[in-house]
Amino acid sequence: MNGSLDLGTALDLTYLWIKAAHIIFVIFWIAGMFMLPRFYIYHQESTPGSVEEQRWIEREKKLRNIIITPSIVLVWVLGLTLAYITEAWTQGWFHAKFALVFLLSGYHGYMVGYGKKLAKGERKASGKALRIMNEVPGIATAIIVILVVVRPF
Repeated sequence: MNGSLDLGTALDLTYLWIKAAHIIFVIFWIAGMFMLPRFYIYHQESTPGSVEEQRWIEREKKLRNIIITPSIVLVWVLGLTLAYITEAWTQGWFHAKFALVFLLSGYHGYMVGYGKKLAKGERKASGKALRIMNEVPGIATAIIVILVVVRPF
């Protein structure tokens, strides 16, 4: 053995690293998406103009800018790379997964926009509505995992 890798082995190893990174950043993204609506609930329950409200605004901004936004970008880049490598575009389960990730990304955008409005003092959603919205990432994640693991079609 000369210690060198053949091209096939190198691609297999690269694929596994890309897949591992994709899963890691999915976890970061979804964890942040679980936290964000909960932060908004606490924010809305704080007194407008208070020090506590300002702290929630800062926490939300940090969560979005440090964890959620970089994670979603990496999830998309790595996920599309995996789809290309595996030619997943031809598989039915992938179409369903892609649609759900697309919708979850739209939800992400909505929640980021809501947080920016909340920081300006607009409190349009009720605490109950935010609690229901808090369930969206979990339900979507469960369905996506089933599609990827079970591949029902």
